[in-house]
Amino acid sequence: MHLTFNDWIGFIGVFILLLAYLMNLAGKLSKDGLLYIGLNIVGAGLACLASWLIHYLPFVLLEGTWTLVSLGALIRHFRTK
Repeated sequence: MHLTFNDWIGFIGVFILLLAYLMNLAGKLSKDGLLYIGLNIVGAGLACLASWLIHYLPFVLLEGTWTLVSLGALIRHFRTK
């Protein structure tokens, strides 16, 4: 199997998202914590980029929305501090 550059971007993004989710489930990361929010922004952003590069618009919408929601959480995080 030959992985393309787009595949690697997508795999890394999804790995980051799953890592954040699993660490949250395990109680290692708070959903309101800066690291969890940051991992979601980076992971969803990379997954969105990979989806855009392969022209798969349903996941551009999904991951783009996830990125924007996470950016909103980041803004709320800093406003409450």
